[in-house]
Formats: sequence, structure tokens, C-alpha cells
Amino acid sequence: MADSQDIEIGSSGSLYQPFFHKDEKQQNSHDNGNLFMVILCTFVAVMGSFEFGSSIGYSSPTQQGIMEELGMSSEEYSMFGSILPIGAMVGSTSCGRAADLIGRKGTMKMSSIISIAGWLIIYLSLGPLSLDVGRFLTGYGIGVNSYVVPVFIAEITPTHLRGALLTVHQVAISTGLLVAYTVGAFVSWRTLALTGMIPCAVMILGLYFIPDSPRWLAMVGCQAEFNAALQKLRGDTADVSREEAAIEESLVTLQHLPKATVLDLFLERNLRLVIIGVGLMVFQQFSGYNGVVFYANQIFTSAGVPPNVGSILYACLQIIVLSLGAVIIDKAGRRPLLMVDKSIQIEHALVSDMGPMFTIIGIMIYMGSYCLGLGGIPWIVMSEVNKNM
Repeated sequence: MADSQDIEIGSSGSLYQPFFHKDEKQQNSHDNGNLFMVILCTFVAVMGSFEFGSSIGYSSPTQQGIMEELGMSSEEYSMFGSILPIGAMVGSTSCGRAADLIGRKGTMKMSSIISIAGWLIIYLSLGPLSLDVGRFLTGYGIGVNSYVVPVFIAEITPTHLRGALLTVHQVAISTGLLVAYTVGAFVSWRTLALTGMIPCAVMILGLYFIPDSPRWLAMVGCQAEFNAALQKLRGDTADVSREEAAIEESLVTLQHLPKATVLDLFLERNLRLVIIGVGLMVFQQFSGYNGVVFYANQIFTSAGVPPNVGSILYACLQIIVLSLGAVIIDKAGRRPLLMVDKSIQIEHALVSDMGPMFTIIGIMIYMGSYCLGLGGIPWIVMSEVNKNM
């Protein structure tokens, strides 16, 4: 368990430091290992993140078509939109044991199969009930991915690349959102449901070409596979003995600890880590992002802006800002970006009530600042919290 001194909080911590201290040698390391394999693994994993974005972006461009074809009321469609996060909540809270039993790859494959089933049910739907069932299943799938994808990336990535590659998770979410908005402007809601299955299929196929998490392989006692996976990720000529020893030592330490319970989260030595990790995720969910995404077309229409144009523009803005964040996050640190995010969002709150045009400007400011801070950083910090507990 991490010592409380490892947490950089309070007036004594430098503003430009990240949440957690990093080993100087690791931080200054320029050995990227087998960078191609690490990037390939990340690409395959973030297909789940792309699916996440496709799912949350689905309800906005399809609202009019679904309501007209199936004769749904506004209340019934609101239920369809809101059931996605319910499924995601169930998926994210129930998949931890599966990730330990069948591995990170097995869990990602499971989530893709469940999401494909959900999209097929939506495609074949003739009424609100089947739509809700399909939406719940896609929500469950993206909930699983919201847990396992950042964990997998954190476990296969060299330390000095972890921040940048974990940010790709949120970039892929925004890219999926952009694709859903763009394609949804030109195709029917049933066709858009079929396109939602594409990233799932790519993930299932890609998983056959990448190794599983070395940490998980070591945890379940697959020593030969563990050595092979780590060597494949770091390069055939790389000396991985030190990293192997570090992983094995951490697992031995965990095995000798008493079995953890929920109450252990509230022990003094863990409480700061829990508050940081869970607190950031709570603030992310209460930031209002999902409300804007689910009803983007309505918001832009009420402001007098063509809804498809507005939605596509702000989705493009998200990708640009998130890509910028991926470049600077390990240099600027986590806290400074979060502070910039919150400062800019205060300006958004001040200008959004000044008229339709200011509403659009406010949304763009909000989305840009969200992507720089709360959009990606909580996923990174959560993985760092787990590695320090």
C-alpha cells in the first residue's frame, strides 16, 4: 500500500508536480522497448473506447428518426437515453472479478460480444422495450470497457509513456462520438446501430494478435506466458529481468497482505488514494458532459444553429484538445491541467446565459476545458491509484 507521503497534496507540494512521485530513472528513461507492439495493443484496446463514444453519441442524431418511426413519446425516449449509464454502472462495478479470472483480453472480448448483442437488438427493435434492452446491453459493454481498457493500457505501457497513451482512451471516446454524429447525419438510426458493431468486431479480431497483460499472467501463475508477453512488449533484445522482478515482487507482497474488504478503503493509509481516484471520477460524471452529449442536437437547435454542424464541430474540438493534452500531460502534470479546466469552466458558466451565440461559445469553451482536464485525467489517476494500493 502506498505511503501517504507519496501523495502530492497540500501546500507543500509543487503545483507542477503530478499526483504521484515517479522514480527518477524511470521518468528519464528513453527506452521505448517494442513501441510498435505497445501502440498496437493500445489501438486494439481503445476500440472499446471508440465503442464507448459511439454509444453515448448514438442517441442525439437518432432522436427524431426513432421517435417518428416507433411512435415514442419524449418520456419514452428520455428513458432510452438514460438507461445507457445505468448499464454502464452495472458493467463497471461487476467486471473486476471477471478481469482477474479470464484476463484483460478475455474481459474485453466479453464486453465486445455483449455490445454487439445490444446493437443487434436495437437494430431489430419494433418498440421501446427492445430498444431499452439493447441500450442497457451496450451500456453494460462500455461500462466494462471503462474499467478494463485503462487497466490494460497501464499494465502494458512503459512508465514514461503511460500518461500519453492513457489519454488516447479519451481521444478514442471523442473520435467515436464524432463518427456517431457525422454518420448519424446521413444514415437511418438502424444503419447507425449496425456501424456501432464495427469497433467491437475490430477489437475481437485484434485481440488475437496481441499479448495479454504481463501482470495478469504473472498473477495467475502463467510464468512462461508472462515472460514471453513482457519480452514481446519490450523488444526481443531488451533486458526485462528488472521489470519482471518488480512485477513478481509486487504480486508476492499483495499475496501476503490480509484479504481486503470494502472497509479497508476507509483506512487512513488508503483514504487519500480513494478520495483522489473516486472523487475525480465523481466530479467527471457530475460535470454535465453526458447531458450535453445526449441532447446536443436539441441544444444547438434551440440556439439557432444547425444541429448536425454544431455537434460535429464540438466533437472535432474535443479530439484536438485531447490530442494536445496527450502531448503535455506528463510535462505539465495532472493538477495544473485540472485547475486550468475548472477555471475555464467558470467562464463558460458566466457567458452561457448571455444569448444563443454565447451559448454556443460557452459549450465550445466547456468542451475544450473538459477534454483538457476532467475528460482524460481521472482515467489516468485512477490507474495510478490502483497501482499504489
